[in-house]
Amino acid sequence: MTSGMKTIIYPVRDLERAKALYGRLLGVEPVVDEPYYVGFALAGQDVGLDPNGYGQGMTGPVAYWHVDDIEGSLKELLDAGAEKVQTVKDVGGGKLVASVRDADGNVVGLIQAP
Repeated sequence: MTSGMKTIIYPVRDLERAKALYGRLLGVEPVVDEPYYVGFALAGQDVGLDPNGYGQGMTGPVAYWHVDDIEGSLKELLDAGAEKVQTVKDVGGGKLVASVRDADGNVVGLIQAP
């Protein structure tokens, strides 16, 4: 079902401050630097900063599990009792994301590469 948890997205209120902080922490420049998203890549991990995250209901960081079949994976989680948070959405370039909430309120993200 998954090839691992390789992406984490942080909702941020001040994108420039967050970009400076995470750039310093990771020691790399962003690979994506847009007003709607800043993304870093380091050691097989992707760290994203989403200035619209709080407005879309994010309350904290969301870890994303990389899957080959996002629709199938989403269905399996829903069948296992998860609650849908975000339906499958193309976030650009064919990359698909979705998320669910487990029984304890934790948000679980899914991501499928193009």
